[in-house]
Amino acid sequence: MMTETTKELEVQEQSLAESDGMERTRSEVTFIPRSDIYETEDNLYLTLDMPGASEGKIDITLEQNILTISGISSNDVPEGYSLTYSEFQDGDYERRFRLTDRIDRDNIEARFQNGVLKITLPKAEEARTRKISVKPA
Repeated sequence: MMTETTKELEVQEQSLAESDGMERTRSEVTFIPRSDIYETEDNLYLTLDMPGASEGKIDITLEQNILTISGISSNDVPEGYSLTYSEFQDGDYERRFRLTDRIDRDNIEARFQNGVLKITLPKAEEARTRKISVKPA
């Protein structure tokens, strides 16, 4: 549920059938990872659910004002085991977000743990709320 689009980050709605005009070389399904966006005075926090992905198979790019998150989900069978039944589906992840100039693009950080990608988007100094003191005349 999204109550209001923030001023700093616009969620780009996509459908699974939507194409970005590029040829895909993999025949896997493309999933749109579900996301939550949290905000503090200094940062936006973007959390994406990417089960089956691994840190080495996630790519985050920022081109102009579009933040693109992509990854590969694979059901790796442990060595010595054979897969007899699976409900997990291999595929690709892709999600885009439009950033405004109110984000400090040089200090974006990302962490991946237990199938969850967490991206910290610091607000640019001019976008932060400031308290202005009143001095006697």
